[in-house]
Amino acid sequence: MHPESDIQAILLAAGRGTRFGGDKLQHTLADGRAVAAHAAANLRAAGLPVIAVVRPEDERLRELLEAEGCITTPCAEAAAGMGHTLAHGVRLAAHAHGWVVALADMPAIRPETIARVADALKSGARIAAPVYRGQRGHPVGFAAEYYGDLSRLTGDAGARSIMQTHGDALVLLDCDDAGVVYDIDTRSDLDRPV
Repeated sequence: MHPESDIQAILLAAGRGTRFGGDKLQHTLADGRAVAAHAAANLRAAGLPVIAVVRPEDERLRELLEAEGCITTPCAEAAAGMGHTLAHGVRLAAHAHGWVVALADMPAIRPETIARVADALKSGARIAAPVYRGQRGHPVGFAAEYYGDLSRLTGDAGARSIMQTHGDALVLLDCDDAGVVYDIDTRSDLDRPV
């Protein structure tokens, strides 16, 4: 993988896009690139190595993300929820100094915002997240001390329980990046300005 001092990005790309009415991650945006391709490219532009967790049957998405420079990994338990996919990705990067956890349906996060989250971990933050106009956003960074908690996640809540339990460790990073709170869940979200 990568040296232990690296911060590893985990891109969660195993959702089904049910509310969207189809595969939203491969939906093409106005510039001709897919939603997930944008999310992956932003992580890579921030200087992070990226492990993208996908559904086992989603070969087309896997190829798309590999073309963006990601290492892809199928998660057999993806249907059981985001917690399973996050745990799967973190276990593959067990020796990282920390993880920046990103969602593949968030295509508009600026690379410099992502880099700030990673830099906060490198500077000693235990958990770090951007905040836009008072709203906590994504991606969220976790220091290596949370490996045990992250690697055992199950269900669909993702890392929410860890953030609630360890809220005192959270460093909030104010930013002017609306992309940190913009995700694509339904087709109408495509029309919202970022």
